[in-house]
Amino acid sequence: MNLELNNKYALVCGSTAGIGKATAMALAEEGAIITLIARNEDKLKATLAELPQQRHHDFIVADFSNPMELRTKVEAYIKDKHGFHVLVNNTGGPKGGPVFSAEIEDFESAFTQHLKCNHVLAQAVVPFMKSEGFGRIINVISTSVKQPLDGLGVSNTIRGAVANWSKTLANELGQFGITVNNVLPGATGTERLTEIIKNKSAKTGNTEEASANAMKNAVPAKRFAKPEELADAITFLASERAGYINGINLPVDGGRTKSL
Repeated sequence: MNLELNNKYALVCGSTAGIGKATAMALAEEGAIITLIARNEDKLKATLAELPQQRHHDFIVADFSNPMELRTKVEAYIKDKHGFHVLVNNTGGPKGGPVFSAEIEDFESAFTQHLKCNHVLAQAVVPFMKSEGFGRIINVISTSVKQPLDGLGVSNTIRGAVANWSKTLANELGQFGITVNNVLPGATGTERLTEIIKNKSAKTGNTEEASANAMKNAVPAKRFAKPEELADAITFLASERAGYINGINLPVDGGRTKSL
């Protein structure tokens, strides 16, 4: 299937590792011109060198703990270089723990890094999308927006807010040829999953291997996802072929989520 992403400009957040990096690679393989964005310049340069080099890819160094600085940097980039047809919002998850014991600062930090940053990026890229009559905003969230996950209280709370923000935005922007969708990863082989397994192991007293196997057994597919499997779903939603898919939550979780 030709996804018709040749020469589309894509801004991919959190793109130096895990799902973000896999997504940047997948979009580039389909012909998109990638701008990576993350806070570590050395990792950005290393990832940039791995992208297919037949096109001129680029990067922006930005810290998602400061939405106003993020806005300034992205708007300056757009003014000096080009806008974006595709925005992939992807940020590392909040620290784990019960919701009752979470500090107010934990909620504020997660709200800033996820919802506020998603919002300022959307505001920065949408004018160009409108002018092109084409736009794709894809938010990498979590299956917790359908079924809260034990031990991830802050994440469950903030992810739900992002999902509702996204659905509202989809309703507002659909008339301009812009779609807004959420991809909901299940347990995926990333650094984040390694951290969750370690926390489960420490809490239960089981080995990390036993904790990982218990998580796999909760998935009908009996395995963890590969980041590339999430990237494939994101890439399809970014394409011309997904033009009539708008405002959805797409679980990519091997069937673990029990709700429809």
